[in-house]
Amino acid sequence: MTTWKCHNCGYTFDAKEVPAECPSCRQKCEFMDVSCYTPDCAGKGVDERIK
Repeated sequence: MTTWKCHNCGYTFDAKEVPAECPSCRQKCEFMDVSCYTPDCAGKGVDERIK
């Protein structure tokens, strides 16, 4: 499962694919994959360095 972050409102959620609109702000937004892929953030599951 991938963790996505809405570029518009900052809402993060887990999903296999990005939806047509953000579940939080209900806008068509750009989504960034903020899943953790390095040992630095493995415990959190989300890489907080990605803005």
